[in-house]
Order: sequence, then C-alpha cells, then structure tokens
Amino acid sequence: MRQSSIIDIISPIMAGPSSSHTAGAVRLGLLAKNIYNAKTEKVIFKLYNSYASTGKGHGTDKGLLAGFLGLSVDDSRIKHIFDTEDAKNLNYEFEFLQDFNRHPNSVDFVFEGDMNMSISGNSVGAGEIEITKINDFSVKLSGKYNTLLLVYNDKPGVISKVTGIIQNDKVNIASLHCDRSGKGKDASMCLCVDGELSKPVIEEINKLDDMYMVRYIKKLEN
Repeated sequence: MRQSSIIDIISPIMAGPSSSHTAGAVRLGLLAKNIYNAKTEKVIFKLYNSYASTGKGHGTDKGLLAGFLGLSVDDSRIKHIFDTEDAKNLNYEFEFLQDFNRHPNSVDFVFEGDMNMSISGNSVGAGEIEITKINDFSVKLSGKYNTLLLVYNDKPGVISKVTGIIQNDKVNIASLHCDRSGKGKDASMCLCVDGELSKPVIEEINKLDDMYMVRYIKKLEN
C-alpha cells in the first residue's frame, strides 16, 4: 500500500478549489495532449461519476480543457479558460455520464484529427493521476516518468529488441507494461524510464519492423 508523503497531503499549488477535481483534471489534460501529439480537429471530454456530477462546481471541465491547451495547474487563466482565444478556436464538447464500473473521478478524451484516439484516465487524489487505457490497450502512465509508448504488430522478440536498445544507451527502465489484442495482432508497450531517451534511440526503435506508433512522452513538470 502506497504511503502518502507530506507533499501529497498538502497537495499541489493550483488554481481551483479541489486537487482531484481541478489540479488532477489539468494534469490529465496535459498528459492526454502529450500522448495524442497530433493535429486535432475535435476533442470530446467524457466525464464520469463524481467528475460528471460535481465537476462543474469544482472546475473540472475548465481544468481538462486548460490542460489540453497546455496550461499548468497554477495558471490563473484556468478560471476563464472558456473565454480564451485558444478555447474559442478549438472544436470541443463535454459529456457527463454515470458508470459504476469506472473510477469516481474518471474521464475519456476522444480525439478526432490526423488520427483518431481515445484516452482514459483517473484523478486519484492530491493532484495525482493515472492514464489507464489508450484505444483498446491497457496502459499505466502517471506522468511522473519519461515514457515511451509503442503500438506494433505482436511477434516474438519485439520486447527484447526495444529493451535492449534502451539498455545499450545506459538508461534504466523503471516499469514495463504490455498489452495486445491477440496473438500476432496489434500490441502495445509502455516503458517508463528513469532518465532521458536520446533522439537516436527513439529513431532506432521507430525503424523496427511493424512499429505502427512511437510516442516519447515527457514527464509532467507540474
């Protein structure tokens, strides 16, 4: 069981009344934007359970949008994010839903644009977050580590090739999470690393056979 630190108890410096509903929402928006990392034509924010029922009062909708637009948790513009030029130039909408199978503070980001992608995440308290699903793949991203996200054709040897390239660059892998739609079908790999992956390492991995998507996601600084 994870023990809370004094930083967790105090919660982050932020604009808004709630660490989970406001700061967590901003961080979820930031991380989802970094994962998608493509031209966006439309974003649908699907809020669930407590996020849906009390989110407006706590600024959850503002936080999610502000994070996606690149604002930090302590940015005063969050309170008036709907009136900003960036928000007015973005095609977006909110949906408010209830699903007892989902976390109380849960959200889906549905992106339409250069590529279509769905990202699911939760705000777990004190500004801490987790991304749990990308499209149909389960993942584990907290924003605390630099993370390499891969989607590829499942076949023997891919994991060892990728981890070997990273270890040859003397970067330690903090965690590794894999999922697949079926044997020999699409698969995902989520690697959190302690250090910084160099551009040549990412390019070498990108050149591996049947690698469909490569995303290097920097850890959140706020």
